[in-house]
Amino acid sequence: MTDIQGGAPALRQSSESSASTTSGYGMLAVMLIALAAIPFSAVYVGEQDWAPWVMIPAILVLTFVSVGFYLLQPNQAVVITLFGDYKGTDRTTGLRWTWPWMIKKKLSVRANNIISERIKVNDLRGNPIEMAAQVVWRVTDSAQALFDVDDYKAFVNVQIEAAVRTIGSRYPYDDFEHQEVTLRGNHDQVGGELRLELIERLKVAGITVDECGFTHLAYAQEIAGAMLRRQQAQAVVAARQTLVEGAVGMVEMALSMLSEKNVVELDDERRAAMVSNLMVVLCGERDTQPIVNAGSLYQ
Repeated sequence: MTDIQGGAPALRQSSESSASTTSGYGMLAVMLIALAAIPFSAVYVGEQDWAPWVMIPAILVLTFVSVGFYLLQPNQAVVITLFGDYKGTDRTTGLRWTWPWMIKKKLSVRANNIISERIKVNDLRGNPIEMAAQVVWRVTDSAQALFDVDDYKAFVNVQIEAAVRTIGSRYPYDDFEHQEVTLRGNHDQVGGELRLELIERLKVAGITVDECGFTHLAYAQEIAGAMLRRQQAQAVVAARQTLVEGAVGMVEMALSMLSEKNVVELDDERRAAMVSNLMVVLCGERDTQPIVNAGSLYQ
């Protein structure tokens, strides 16, 4: 079988199947019987003709049976091969037994937790950022994990780094106008996409991802200071904009109420001066010092 585009041989995908094994307790009884027969027959060596014919088979049976035992704890599996040919996987816990000439490879199917190293990634806008992820993964297909990749644990580490780089370059780190999906502002959505990306990358190794998320997300050191000043400047601008909008509304309300109640008649010049004074009072960062006009309004 070859790859249509490149002409290279395609990967022969393995698939987990159940191994033909048996409970070890029955074979343990056979081993104990053989073990008891050896000293029993040794007593009659030289006295009875049948004694050697009991001892020799008992030793052979004891040796044969004892080699086939293995133990399985919960969430462990044993992959069984014969001369390089995959014969199945045993996931039954307890004392197990199979033919002595079978090669047994034990691996864990428990959940593994890994925190990747911090890597530098360029986000969608080209800004360098630092990212690290926490991933909970486990083996679901033991045959694929052992036979379709060279080292499935190293494979997981490499694919986590590749997936983090892919997701990091897909979105901007932050959007100050709050109109885009960002790495900092949409943790759940971005984390879900990271999990789907990892599942797709790791399925060739028979591995699934139960949970993942970012443990570190920040601008790189070379631009962190500049980005902090930018955030501060944009925060100040936003605050000023809100303050000015409120001040304009208050000035408009004050002029309207003065006109409606005929408190004072203002021409355009005096109205402009009043608006200027009110804006200074409302938008100033420090308390204003009032000046009392003792003369006429037009002096």
